[in-house]
Amino acid sequence: MPAFEKDIHVLGFPMDLGAGRRGVDMGPSALRIAGIVNRLRDELNLSVKDLGDIVIHTAESEEAGDESLRYLNEIARASEQLCGRVKSIMDDGHFPLILGGDHSMSIGSIAGIGAHCEERGKRLGVIWVDAHSDVNVPQTTPSGNIHGMPLAVAMGFGHERLTAIGGTFPKVAVRDVAIIGARDIDAGERELIRTKGIPTYTMYEIDRDGIYSIIKRVLDRMRRDVDHIHVSFDLDSVDPTVAKGVGTPVPGGLSYREAHMIMETIAESGKLGSFEVVEVNPTLDDMNRSAEFAVGCTLSCFGKRIL
Repeated sequence: MPAFEKDIHVLGFPMDLGAGRRGVDMGPSALRIAGIVNRLRDELNLSVKDLGDIVIHTAESEEAGDESLRYLNEIARASEQLCGRVKSIMDDGHFPLILGGDHSMSIGSIAGIGAHCEERGKRLGVIWVDAHSDVNVPQTTPSGNIHGMPLAVAMGFGHERLTAIGGTFPKVAVRDVAIIGARDIDAGERELIRTKGIPTYTMYEIDRDGIYSIIKRVLDRMRRDVDHIHVSFDLDSVDPTVAKGVGTPVPGGLSYREAHMIMETIAESGKLGSFEVVEVNPTLDDMNRSAEFAVGCTLSCFGKRIL
């Protein structure tokens, strides 16, 4: 397996404005308490620097605004800041590890990664491990919660205030996306996936073909076509019996071993360029076990093995 050589810079994004349930703003703290920084250093001998958190205003100090784009102004402001920080980390030759927070975080993180790749003529690929496809737009969202929109935004679909963050271009091409583990897809999202041909592997395909077959298929394509792989790991991709402390739990998800298999196989590819973990909600958890599981999966993606 290729050695992991870059310095890792950790950045927290304690946001819950994009979600319908409070508490995921404590996700970065839960992941740190679960030892994400020290375990990367001690168990994998990696160089890790914790840059702290982006400052985000709370719901108590903000107006929700448009019901189809709740808390747009603050989410856009914080996403622009995250975009700049992530791009700077990458421009300096470091690896961004971003801790959420709800999945609206990916608007800023992928914008920064995409802007870095665009400047250098690199092609970005995104592996989206999630129970949800997150490709709603304001016209299709049933809730108005922006955490259901970030992948659409990254591909250039949605409100221009969000799609323009990091530059007025799609940050990732539709063909260079892979959604893995989806099992709760809204009607409008289903239509967009079908009409745009967004590569999506639901739990049906995982049950039928096996997780190794699917992640190998995705990585074979991305190794051939893209220069930089970004992994967005939503903890609700995992079954609630494994990790119940998540923003939007959905039964029938990935098993403990399936989640680790995805991460271990990505590590073997040698093309991991950035990583984020989102939707950890310690208010719904039991003794921080979900955050500890998320940290274990993160270590697998950075190269930790059983033997």
